[in-house]
Amino acid sequence: MLRGLRNGFQHAFSVQPHTDALAPEDRELLTRLAAIVVSRGMAAPATVFLESMGPMNFLGSQALHFFAPIIELACSAQDIERIAHLLERRDTVSRLIGLIESASRSERASG
Repeated sequence: MLRGLRNGFQHAFSVQPHTDALAPEDRELLTRLAAIVVSRGMAAPATVFLESMGPMNFLGSQALHFFAPIIELACSAQDIERIAHLLERRDTVSRLIGLIESASRSERASG
C-alpha cells in the first residue's frame, strides 16, 4: 500500500517535461496553428509572447477551459479543448515555438 501511495505521488509536483510523444493529431493541430500564425505575419510577436508567457502555460490552459464557451463562437470546440489539454504539458509551448520558427523559415525561403 505504501509503495502504491509513493508511486502515486512520485510525479505529483514534477516540473520535468512529459516524456510522452504527442499524438499525431496533436502534432497536426500544433502545425496547423503555427501555419496560421505565420500566414498572418505574427511569427515574431507570437514567439515573444509564448516565450514570455511560457511558464504560465497551465494558467493559460485553465483560462481556455473557462472561456471555451465564448471562444467556441469563433473556433472549433474540439480544437479549443485539445489546445487547452496540450497547454497543460510544459513542453508544448517550446514545441509550438519551434514549429512557428520552422514555418517562418520555410515561408521566407519560398519567397
